[in-house]
Amino acid sequence: MSFIIVFVLLVAVFFYSLTTGSVKLSYIEVWQSLTGNGSALSDQLVFNLRLPRILIAFLVGAALAIAGCLLQGVMRNPLADPGVIGVSAGGGLVAIIMTIVFPALSGFVPLGAFIGAFGTALLIYLVAWDKGVSPLRVILSGVAINAFISAMTSGVMVLYSNRVQSVISWMTGTLSGKSWYHLELIWPYMLVGFVLSVFAVRSSNVLMLGDDAAKLLGYGVERHRFFIIMLAAFLSGVAVSVAGLIGFVGLVVPHIFRLIIGNDYRYLLPLSAIGGALLVAFADTAARSWFGSIELPVGILLAMIGAPFFLILLQRGRVAS
Repeated sequence: MSFIIVFVLLVAVFFYSLTTGSVKLSYIEVWQSLTGNGSALSDQLVFNLRLPRILIAFLVGAALAIAGCLLQGVMRNPLADPGVIGVSAGGGLVAIIMTIVFPALSGFVPLGAFIGAFGTALLIYLVAWDKGVSPLRVILSGVAINAFISAMTSGVMVLYSNRVQSVISWMTGTLSGKSWYHLELIWPYMLVGFVLSVFAVRSSNVLMLGDDAAKLLGYGVERHRFFIIMLAAFLSGVAVSVAGLIGFVGLVVPHIFRLIIGNDYRYLLPLSAIGGALLVAFADTAARSWFGSIELPVGILLAMIGAPFFLILLQRGRVAS
């Protein structure tokens, strides 16, 4: 039932987003455009402006939610999230360098962001290593490395202050101006990440039992933990490369569904993916259409929604671990 409800909401947000904007369209006009019978204006709005942006929002939201869900499970910590432990910041640093220092390489930003996220995750893993990796050490190492990378990012922006205007909105997380070009850049990477996440379901369920129990079941704990952390880095890196530093999706969405269906990753992971896509698409639609002529970066709106919600969960002691 949860899958049906969330999927219906996703479809509703899809059509709502296509109709909403500075120029509003009726559902009939949208449907006519999608079936090849629309006017020139509605076709332009639907196919060239809104549809690619919605599809990118779906992919970004799903990737961030899956990454957060995987990290929270493998570390058995509700605060594990690509944004909290620095993985997103690492991808963001490389993306910013490629955008404002080496603009000729902008076509390789998704790959560069993944390399940055992957390298950051690997660094966190090595720093946290002490005859094994404990979830707590990973979190603490990630917080420290996140602060260091954030300082480096600020330094790059100061040194290239004459070019920084092009990445200011990106730093707060935005889907403004995203087109079919950006969708073509990221969908192959996203597809690989989503397929690999299917193979992480069983490992995540076993690692949720604890390291000792997983070893008794014959699992190579460190090998599986490393795979899941790198997969989360891959997904978050690709998402960061196109949407910037969007936070709270991977932190809040998995908690919502844990409260509803529990910790079984056979159901939690796909529901989190759909829920992440739903949340980012809805927030982006609201950010570009609910504030008059002003378009807010979607990352700001998600932070305004996500931070209070997460604090409420903490206050009530309902955050699942």
